[in-house]
Amino acid sequence: MDSLPPLREVIARHGLSASKALGQNFLFDEQLLDRIAAIPGDLDGKAVLEIGPGPGGLTRALLRAGARVTAVEMDERCLPALAELENIFPGQLSVVHGDAMKLDHAELMGEPFAVVANLPYNVGTALFVNWLGGENWPPQWSSLTLMFQQEVAKRIVAAPSGSAFGRLAILAQWRSVAKLAMKVHRSAFTPPPKVMSAIVHIEPKEMPDGVSAKVLEQVTAAAFGQRRKMLRQSLKSVPGALEALARLEIDETRRAETLSVSEFVSLARTLASL
Repeated sequence: MDSLPPLREVIARHGLSASKALGQNFLFDEQLLDRIAAIPGDLDGKAVLEIGPGPGGLTRALLRAGARVTAVEMDERCLPALAELENIFPGQLSVVHGDAMKLDHAELMGEPFAVVANLPYNVGTALFVNWLGGENWPPQWSSLTLMFQQEVAKRIVAAPSGSAFGRLAILAQWRSVAKLAMKVHRSAFTPPPKVMSAIVHIEPKEMPDGVSAKVLEQVTAAAFGQRRKMLRQSLKSVPGALEALARLEIDETRRAETLSVSEFVSLARTLASL
């Protein structure tokens, strides 16, 4: 660990630059990276999945925290820099060259794991939705600690009745606990992105009985697909939705953003029972 060269030196030596096409923005501040790695709690000896490590800034912090890291990197330019970390932390880092969107993360890890990642902007939301979806719950991951554009982070932790409240909030909150853990100024990155960033931390909780994730996703997609319309209009494409609203005594003239997470859960449960 003492032999770690400065990250800027590693990037210069390998001629690396952040790829806009891959949504890359590099972090160099070691103290900031250590703070991010501390958000999930004690990682000593624990399995961690990192997506998009780039030259390995956050990877270093996770390794310093004692984590056993599996890092999935699509950019082959970054592989030599990551290989240096494998040599410095023998047996603690495994680098996978591939597309995280095409991998089965549970199969890749083979054990319970935490996800800690400065997600590439262009695939962050899609990965997030994949981790939160599916009928199998609790998931194999124990927590998600993810960097997003601040606007996306606010949508994940949003409360009902606000303009930020939507599908992401419901997916994140109906069977897990989501909190905004840290804001990160754009100036911390190289190159600085046009927007501010924030880190969201999510831990799974018990799944409500009688609710299908598929049905809930169908209802939220319809409701927020036409969020400015009343529920009687936005949900008319969902078989049984208007009957379910009536059974639950939910006013069909309300709009999607006014319903609470629990009301959407009740709606999905009632639809599944029809």
